[in-house]
Amino acid sequence: MLLASDGRHDFSSRAVARAAALAGDGGHVAVVTIAKIYGSAYGLPNPGLLPTKRELADRREWVSGAVTTLEKSGAVADGQIATTRKATKKLAAVARLRRPRVVVIDETPETGLRRFIEGDVGSELRKKLRDDGIDVEVVPVAAR
Repeated sequence: MLLASDGRHDFSSRAVARAAALAGDGGHVAVVTIAKIYGSAYGLPNPGLLPTKRELADRREWVSGAVTTLEKSGAVADGQIATTRKATKKLAAVARLRRPRVVVIDETPETGLRRFIEGDVGSELRKKLRDDGIDVEVVPVAAR
Protein backbone atom coordinates (compact mmCIF):
# COMPACT_ATOMS: atom_id res chain seq x y z
CA MET A 1 0.00 0.00 0.00
CA LEU A 2 1.06 3.55 -0.68
CA LEU A 3 -0.69 6.51 0.94
CA ALA A 4 0.18 9.56 -1.15
CA SER A 5 -0.35 13.31 -1.03
CA ASP A 6 0.60 15.96 -3.55
CA GLY A 7 1.71 18.24 -0.70
CA ARG A 8 -1.05 20.81 -0.98
CA HIS A 9 -3.13 19.35 1.87
CA ASP A 10 -2.69 17.03 4.84
CA PHE A 11 -3.89 13.43 4.56
CA SER A 12 -7.60 13.13 5.30
CA SER A 13 -8.70 10.76 8.02
CA ARG A 14 -10.77 8.95 5.39
CA ALA A 15 -7.69 8.29 3.21
CA VAL A 16 -5.64 7.05 6.17
CA ALA A 17 -8.48 4.77 7.25
CA ARG A 18 -8.88 3.42 3.71
CA ALA A 19 -5.15 2.68 3.42
CA ALA A 20 -5.24 0.89 6.79
CA ALA A 21 -8.27 -1.15 5.72
CA LEU A 22 -6.67 -2.17 2.43
CA ALA A 23 -3.38 -3.10 4.13
CA GLY A 24 -5.10 -5.16 6.80
CA ASP A 25 -3.63 -6.15 10.15
CA GLY A 26 0.15 -6.36 9.87
CA GLY A 27 0.18 -5.09 6.28
CA HIS A 28 2.73 -2.52 5.16
CA VAL A 29 1.81 1.05 4.20
CA ALA A 30 4.29 3.57 2.82
CA VAL A 31 3.32 7.19 3.38
CA VAL A 32 4.69 9.81 0.98
CA THR A 33 4.05 13.51 0.51
CA ILE A 34 5.56 16.17 -1.71
CA ALA A 35 7.40 19.36 -0.76
CA LYS A 36 7.12 21.55 -3.83
CA ILE A 37 10.06 23.25 -5.51
CA TYR A 38 8.68 26.28 -7.31
CA GLY A 39 11.15 26.49 -10.17
CA SER A 40 14.77 27.00 -11.11
CA ALA A 41 16.90 29.72 -12.62
CA TYR A 42 18.98 28.69 -15.62
CA GLY A 43 18.50 25.04 -14.68
CA LEU A 44 19.95 25.55 -11.19
CA PRO A 45 17.86 25.43 -8.02
CA ASN A 46 17.40 28.83 -6.44
CA PRO A 47 17.25 28.82 -2.60
CA GLY A 48 14.29 31.18 -2.69
CA LEU A 49 12.27 28.67 -4.69
CA LEU A 50 12.98 25.65 -2.48
CA PRO A 51 10.61 24.54 0.29
CA THR A 52 11.00 26.57 3.46
CA LYS A 53 11.83 25.06 6.84
CA ARG A 54 8.23 25.63 7.91
CA GLU A 55 6.87 23.82 4.83
CA LEU A 56 9.18 20.87 5.49
CA ALA A 57 8.16 20.81 9.17
CA ASP A 58 4.48 20.76 8.14
CA ARG A 59 5.11 17.83 5.79
CA ARG A 60 6.99 15.95 8.54
CA GLU A 61 3.99 16.46 10.86
CA TRP A 62 1.60 15.17 8.18
CA VAL A 63 3.68 12.06 7.55
CA SER A 64 4.30 11.29 11.22
CA GLY A 65 0.61 11.77 12.03
CA ALA A 66 -0.43 9.37 9.28
CA VAL A 67 2.23 6.82 10.28
CA THR A 68 1.11 6.98 13.93
CA THR A 69 -2.54 6.49 12.98
CA LEU A 70 -1.69 3.58 10.69
CA GLU A 71 0.43 1.88 13.35
CA LYS A 72 -2.40 2.25 15.89
CA SER A 73 -4.69 0.46 13.44
CA GLY A 74 -2.27 -2.49 13.26
CA ALA A 75 -0.42 -1.75 10.03
CA VAL A 76 3.33 -1.42 9.65
CA ALA A 77 4.10 2.04 8.25
CA ASP A 78 7.00 4.19 7.14
CA GLY A 79 7.07 7.61 5.55
CA GLN A 80 9.03 9.92 3.32
CA ILE A 81 8.98 13.44 1.97
CA ALA A 82 10.00 13.96 -1.65
CA THR A 83 10.92 17.33 -3.11
CA THR A 84 10.13 18.01 -6.74
CA ARG A 85 8.65 20.47 -9.20
CA LYS A 86 6.24 17.89 -10.66
CA ALA A 87 4.24 16.10 -7.97
CA THR A 88 2.49 13.57 -10.20
CA LYS A 89 5.71 12.48 -11.87
CA LYS A 90 7.49 12.03 -8.52
CA LEU A 91 4.57 10.12 -6.95
CA ALA A 92 4.52 7.79 -9.97
CA ALA A 93 8.28 7.21 -9.61
CA VAL A 94 7.92 6.41 -5.90
CA ALA A 95 5.06 4.03 -6.67
CA ARG A 96 7.12 2.26 -9.33
CA LEU A 97 10.00 1.82 -6.87
CA ARG A 98 7.86 0.60 -3.97
CA ARG A 99 5.54 -1.56 -6.13
CA PRO A 100 2.34 -1.30 -4.04
CA ARG A 101 -0.86 -3.05 -5.01
CA VAL A 102 -2.85 0.14 -4.55
CA VAL A 103 -2.05 3.85 -4.19
CA VAL A 104 -4.53 5.73 -1.99
CA ILE A 105 -4.71 9.48 -2.57
CA ASP A 106 -7.17 12.21 -1.61
CA GLU A 107 -9.22 13.83 -4.33
CA THR A 108 -8.14 17.36 -5.21
CA PRO A 109 -10.54 19.59 -3.25
CA GLU A 110 -10.25 22.57 -5.58
CA THR A 111 -12.97 23.05 -8.18
CA GLY A 112 -13.54 25.01 -11.34
CA LEU A 113 -10.77 27.01 -12.94
CA ARG A 114 -8.28 26.39 -10.14
CA ARG A 115 -8.65 22.62 -10.53
CA PHE A 116 -8.28 22.96 -14.29
CA ILE A 117 -5.05 24.96 -13.95
CA GLU A 118 -3.45 23.02 -11.08
CA GLY A 119 -4.71 19.64 -12.23
CA ASP A 120 -6.18 16.64 -10.46
CA VAL A 121 -3.29 14.55 -9.18
CA GLY A 122 -5.41 11.44 -8.55
CA SER A 123 -6.63 11.07 -12.11
CA GLU A 124 -3.22 12.01 -13.55
CA LEU A 125 -1.54 9.42 -11.33
CA ARG A 126 -4.05 6.80 -12.41
CA LYS A 127 -3.13 7.43 -16.06
CA LYS A 128 0.63 7.25 -15.35
CA LEU A 129 0.41 3.98 -13.39
CA ARG A 130 -2.14 2.19 -15.58
CA ASP A 131 0.49 0.30 -17.60
CA ASP A 132 2.46 -0.66 -14.46
CA GLY A 133 -0.44 -2.64 -13.00
CA ILE A 134 -0.76 -0.39 -9.94
CA ASP A 135 -4.30 0.61 -9.00
CA VAL A 136 -4.98 4.16 -7.80
CA GLU A 137 -7.86 4.70 -5.42
CA VAL A 138 -8.96 8.32 -5.11
CA VAL A 139 -10.74 9.06 -1.82
CA PRO A 140 -13.51 11.60 -2.50
CA VAL A 141 -13.64 14.89 -0.64
CA ALA A 142 -16.08 14.86 2.26
CA ALA A 143 -19.32 16.76 1.70
CA ARG A 144 -18.70 20.49 1.82
